[in-house]
Amino acid sequence: MQPGSLRTIFSRQTGLLVCLVVFGGLFTEESFGQSRRYRPPAQYVQLGKPDQAEGRKILEDFRLKGIAGDYYLEFVLRVLPRRGEEGMVSGRMWGARNERGPVSRVILQPGEIGAERRLLVQNGPQSAVWAWPGTDGQVAGLGATALFTSLAGTDLTAFDLQMPFTYWNDFVFEGVAPVRGRPAHVFLLYPPADIAAQRPELAGVRVYLDTQFGALVQAEQIGEGNQTLKTITVLDLKKIDAQWIVKTIEVRDEKTRNKTQFVVTGAALGLDFSGGLFDPAVLPDTITPPSATRVRQLGP
Repeated sequence: MQPGSLRTIFSRQTGLLVCLVVFGGLFTEESFGQSRRYRPPAQYVQLGKPDQAEGRKILEDFRLKGIAGDYYLEFVLRVLPRRGEEGMVSGRMWGARNERGPVSRVILQPGEIGAERRLLVQNGPQSAVWAWPGTDGQVAGLGATALFTSLAGTDLTAFDLQMPFTYWNDFVFEGVAPVRGRPAHVFLLYPPADIAAQRPELAGVRVYLDTQFGALVQAEQIGEGNQTLKTITVLDLKKIDAQWIVKTIEVRDEKTRNKTQFVVTGAALGLDFSGGLFDPAVLPDTITPPSATRVRQLGP
């Protein structure tokens, strides 16, 4: 891929995975407990402290990016354990942007390893995830604990799929550093109180955004002692109908070294969905994909 083509590639990045909850209550028992948690120090990557107002503007601009119009994706989750047999989970996604932010309806079809799972992922300042079937067979909203439960027998979680940390408000702009051969704006974001309470080992997330195009290229979940727990990396992209979308994202557990790759195998862009498609109440309803003639097959 020639460097010059990246201008078009990153002009529109898929809103595949991207939410916020604010820290609450002062002088409460919970807030004192929160203050004792490990908080990774900023690692400024340039001389002098970077302009934090400029960093906030960069992050806010990133939050507005995404695929133009409604879209439909077919994908596979390639399960690549360090030891043991590899696996494959098929899936489909309907995506759009509503008044709250990016929203996606996801179906996971694990085949022999489990029953079909459906998720509705709402991103934005007021994020949420719903799943069907829930424990009682009905549609259920996922709390902070359930966000970190593995999906369909993979190492992927709803937290990885949603990437809510891109909307966390407590962050430090660390400056510009190279990643995957290109300069990137680096942000260290700290979890809100509900995530911190349910996932105390997650102390922060370091995010890398391409400096020229504002696209996410990598995110690292950080634990105690600034150790990386999990890495999410954009591996490659594909041009569809005059715009580029992310084709492959890899999620790597740094402790087990197991990997899960989200690979788009088919895409239809420029669609127009009914708003009711993204109502949690209709998650149990079967939705017909676009006609085969609209779906561009990309291969595994």
